Amino acid sequence: MANYDRAITVFSPDGQLLQVQYAQEAVRRGSAAVGVRGPEVIVLGVEKRTVAQLQDERTEKKIVPLDEHVTLAFAGLRADARVLISRAQIECQSHRLTVEDPVTTEYIARYIAEMKQRYTQSNGRRPFGISCLVGGFDFDGNPHLFQTEPSGIYYEWKAGSIGRCDKTVREFLEQNYKPELVTTDQGTVKLAIKALLQVQSRGARNLDIAVIKRRQPVKMLNEEEINTVIQEITREKEEAEKEKKRQL
Repeated sequence: MANYDRAITVFSPDGQLLQVQYAQEAVRRGSAAVGVRGPEVIVLGVEKRTVAQLQDERTEKKIVPLDEHVTLAFAGLRADARVLISRAQIECQSHRLTVEDPVTTEYIARYIAEMKQRYTQSNGRRPFGISCLVGGFDFDGNPHLFQTEPSGIYYEWKAGSIGRCDKTVREFLEQNYKPELVTTDQGTVKLAIKALLQVQSRGARNLDIAVIKRRQPVKMLNEEEINTVIQEITREKEEAEKEKKRQL
């Protein structure tokens, strides 16, 4: 594989672009992010790193609104995210001015994916080292949750994860996601927090949770609200363990 990673446009003998793989590894080393889609609500949650004592917490946001109805969560390199988010926000406003309608969630997810893909085929550039979860409600009221990768591909999910231990979190979601659990706001939020607790156990201080609802501003849960959900999850887990011991 030597020397095949020196230029982004050079394929390795087994047909891979090694620079893209390096970008994907940068994402896997980033903090975890989770998205869960319900019929009436979308929840985005991220693992927030502890900020320095004198640092302003506002500069550590990993959940960012792109438009009134679309919100993005990311995992990976913050500097890359800042540039990509800025361009996506400009595209959302440009679309409104041009066609007098807000963007659809798929449109802006595809725009982000296309921008990432352009950076995988030009000399003098490197791929964006971030993955994104893009959630929102379209003008017809339908919820959508998309994931974009550094390679430029995008998928739609009912529930997905990116960042650190993404396979572990995705396996948890595959085992525990049920349509009846996400019919309420509380159930959807609880599932997202349960998924994040698979990879971190430092509590509400290290979690950011955004709740997106139809034709409503994005709501960021405060520490007290997240703590309440975590306590409920802990209580349910303890009761389940007691019931299991009783059966034995």
